[in-house]
Amino acid sequence: MSSKDNIVDRGLVRELADILNDTDLTEIEVEQGTLRIRVSRQKEYPSYPQPMQMAYPQPMPGAPQGQGHVPAPAPTAATSGPEAGTVPSPMVGTVYLASGPDSKAFVEIGQTVAEGETLLIIEAMKTMNQIPAPRAGKIKKILVDNAQPVEYGEPLVVIG
Repeated sequence: MSSKDNIVDRGLVRELADILNDTDLTEIEVEQGTLRIRVSRQKEYPSYPQPMQMAYPQPMPGAPQGQGHVPAPAPTAATSGPEAGTVPSPMVGTVYLASGPDSKAFVEIGQTVAEGETLLIIEAMKTMNQIPAPRAGKIKKILVDNAQPVEYGEPLVVIG
């Protein structure tokens, strides 16, 4: 093999990187003779939008209530929006408060956490996903139980 074969064409690498940026690809590989170049990048996922809160219509006072009428639920704190500092579930799955059945919980009420510190794990499709603290603060509430199923956007923890 000649020394010419070992020289990487930087223009080709830049071209491949541009192709990744212009398309939805995350990886591209090119082989020329003995030279093989692979360019890859991590796909950026948009942040999850916050779930919409819906208010139920309230019956008018004194209005007749026919058979089969179901009264609207009384307003709760949920209709006014989530409590400040609430960490919502980024996915559907099963919550685990510790790394194992005999392990200590990742966080406890009153504990101070740093940004990025693991709060809990959500198992989704046989994959354990660590849920990090979005900011530093003190754990005010833990709103889920161990091994509880959760929905996307469901409140998990409140950081004060």
